[in-house]
Amino acid sequence: MAKTKTAGNYGKDIRSDCKVTLELTKSGGVKIELISKIKEYFGDNIISLAKDELKFFDVKNAKMKIEDRGALDYVIAARIEAAIKQIIDTDKEYLLPIIPENTNQTKKDRYRRSRLYLPGNTPKLALNAGVHKPDGIILDLEDSVAHTKKYEAAILVRNTLRSINFYGAERMVRINQLPKGLDDLEFVVPHNVNLILVPKCETVEQIEQVNNKIAKIKKEKNLKFNIWLMPIIESALGVINSYQIAASKNVVALAIGLEDYTADLGTQRTAEGTESFFARSQIVNSARAAKIQPIDSVFSDVSNMEALKQNVLISKSLGFDGMGCIHPRQIPVIHIGYTPNEKEIEKAQKIVDAYNEAQKMGLGVVSLGFKMIDAPVVKRAQQILDMAKIGGK
Repeated sequence: MAKTKTAGNYGKDIRSDCKVTLELTKSGGVKIELISKIKEYFGDNIISLAKDELKFFDVKNAKMKIEDRGALDYVIAARIEAAIKQIIDTDKEYLLPIIPENTNQTKKDRYRRSRLYLPGNTPKLALNAGVHKPDGIILDLEDSVAHTKKYEAAILVRNTLRSINFYGAERMVRINQLPKGLDDLEFVVPHNVNLILVPKCETVEQIEQVNNKIAKIKKEKNLKFNIWLMPIIESALGVINSYQIAASKNVVALAIGLEDYTADLGTQRTAEGTESFFARSQIVNSARAAKIQPIDSVFSDVSNMEALKQNVLISKSLGFDGMGCIHPRQIPVIHIGYTPNEKEIEKAQKIVDAYNEAQKMGLGVVSLGFKMIDAPVVKRAQQILDMAKIGGK
């Protein structure tokens, strides 16, 4: 195996990252070269971190070059670990302390109107993503990460889950397509991820594989918190099997990915969406039948806010509860679009009022007009009222 490896990114347009080049030597101890514009201020801290990490992995003789572009400690640590593990076979993990804000759990039915995709190997995008107030932040290990960068991205995502404040957004990770994605779970399950997105999901068996791997890791690590699943349906077969997938254990939302779906059909995605109407309707129907959230695809034209607004209104009319986004500027439009209108609020209020009145009277049956109201309908009505209170926030 080669004794020199690199990890990370460096260049004129790179921000909040670094490139680490590590060469193992036979003698001479540890020698570290640091190239950084902030060397005068933080150089000693960076070198101290590097030495501590090398010692942790029992590296006694090595030459290391760190080319820094404003990387924070958790990024530098991830890049050093990735370089080391490309040379040395070890199961050890160099973990910085997890911040208190990243130890919370999320509920099965929490709002998921917006989920912001961030490339898992581009740290600058994660630093302030939470201030834009998406309902969920997705650290992506799949399509946005080059094949040669998958391993180091997984280490960086692990560190991001521990070190970056998401400001209340649900902490999500999109793993790679199975079976590769099962390996990704080793990096994220022990580190307080809230939800796993399972891309290109086509069968119940795939969800079972993910659940089984998560259960195995949780048992080994003695973890007690819930980890939810959001399968992404991206093929004709996945659409046909969508109800069985939606009804699987730990699945809280069912999403559709229209770029891959239309490619699977052999057609083009259009603004009108006629080519995906069946699939989107089927996803909504399957999710509602399984009593989980239907989540729409991303809207890729980040410059056209009016088109996004219309797309959100169509999505809502089909029954979706939210959608993906690829730029922070899309978040307010999505939140406002999925906010209940006056008619929806009025109807929901009547349902809740009728239920509360029946409870006061000790009635076991609740009705509104000529319609019987069951518990799921009341719960949905209360969710609409709650969402109306937060509006487009």
